Amino acid sequence: MTFIRSSGMLVHPTSFPGPYGIGDLGPQSYRLIDFLADAGCKLWQVLPLGPTGYGDSPYQCFSAFAGNPYLVSPDLLIEQGLLSHDDLADMPSWDPAKVDFGKLYHWKPGLLDKAYTRFEAMPHGDIHVEFDQFCTENAAWLDDFALFMALKDSNGGVAWTEWPAEQRERHGEALETARRKFSGKISRQKFRQFLFSRQWFALRAYVHKKGMQIVGDIPIFVAMDSADAWAHPDLFFLDKTGKPTVVAGVPPDYFSPTGQLWGNPLYDWPKHKQTGYTWWIERIRGTLGIVDIVRIDHFRGFAGYWEIPGDAITAEHGRWVPGPGADLFHAIRSALGDLPIIAEDLGEITPDVVELRDKFGLPGMKILQFGFSGPDNPFLPHLYTSNCVTYTGTHDNDTALGWYRSAPENERDYYHRYVSRDNADVPGDMLRIIWGSVAVFAIAPIQDFLRLGTEARMNFPGKVGGFWSWRMKEHDLSDQLKNYIRELNWVFKR
Repeated sequence: MTFIRSSGMLVHPTSFPGPYGIGDLGPQSYRLIDFLADAGCKLWQVLPLGPTGYGDSPYQCFSAFAGNPYLVSPDLLIEQGLLSHDDLADMPSWDPAKVDFGKLYHWKPGLLDKAYTRFEAMPHGDIHVEFDQFCTENAAWLDDFALFMALKDSNGGVAWTEWPAEQRERHGEALETARRKFSGKISRQKFRQFLFSRQWFALRAYVHKKGMQIVGDIPIFVAMDSADAWAHPDLFFLDKTGKPTVVAGVPPDYFSPTGQLWGNPLYDWPKHKQTGYTWWIERIRGTLGIVDIVRIDHFRGFAGYWEIPGDAITAEHGRWVPGPGADLFHAIRSALGDLPIIAEDLGEITPDVVELRDKFGLPGMKILQFGFSGPDNPFLPHLYTSNCVTYTGTHDNDTALGWYRSAPENERDYYHRYVSRDNADVPGDMLRIIWGSVAVFAIAPIQDFLRLGTEARMNFPGKVGGFWSWRMKEHDLSDQLKNYIRELNWVFKR
């Protein structure tokens, strides 16, 4: 897949402004696309779009295939006659600067259920045909997901490993009983997915109309408490009760002296190989059905991954285990063709990771914040090749301004020598550096365009709670910023 030199912005839909406690796929998303297109950007990058649970992380979703119903826009549902303004009467008050996931959890699903009740009461028409078609076309993942969520709700929200044995182990008779008993809950879950899909595809069509593309994100691992692990336990290292015998993470690194204990179940790669990697092929197919380019998070895990005992409390004591390597990507390419994939090749990178990435011609990632240790650092633009994607930072980093304020003195000193500027506009200097590089794509978080500090950080790897909640302000997408970005794109031919 050949990429064309261009630029973009990283901003997740949850970060959009708006009156409903969280950014969504309504008017503000279209406003962002208009803004980026007018500024000459060709790329909009998002985080994973799945339904979030404990910790609110889009990298720990209840499904690798489903969409996040929190992103469904009430404004669009009102336009379509699925809600009325009266349905919003019980809406809580929100802090406009951040997402309160706790409040949202108690309010938004009920609002979507009101839309479902109205949908059910409508005379049978086009929308019902569309819903039935959606359910049929997506049955391979939707049926398990909707049943999983219904069972989760009926069990008080606990993880599936704590459910009664006959549900946990998917006994046929128990599942059939559940499908009958919870048919209403199952239908509501499917309807929420239908609403997400409907709104997302309308937005994606608008992105394409504006000559832009969406860069999506696939976390390499699935969440332990997910429909994927519950429905396909044979594809993971789980014991008879569903508990993981080994889990994912990374050893001590830049972000954490004790490593990062992610807790995701690890793939039984020999089992995947026996199936011809069908699950992974369908996952890639599904993701590329909703975005145009996909960034695979923790790409190095395909070459080798850090295996941690299931009962460990930190990630310090694990071992490196070989991944499926080229075998998986040959299978994916054979089934789906040459794919628009970005390899997130950060962390402890060994020669086998580089070999795997380059064998399939995948662009890796260059994070400018990591570059200021000295002139030999591969994250500095004078050492880039064109087949890479460069960022000031990602959702896991501090903002550019926050990085500068907390960076060690030697890094700040080298930064000044490298940019040959004072510290009056650190984010602006970093944006110019990556926009002017040879990297095929230059992308930056909206926080860096807005010159925001650590208070606007999206995530801190290894820490749970209080992250993923930042939201932009209504006036942030100003004409002044649009003109600034347009000038950057013109000057550096992006």
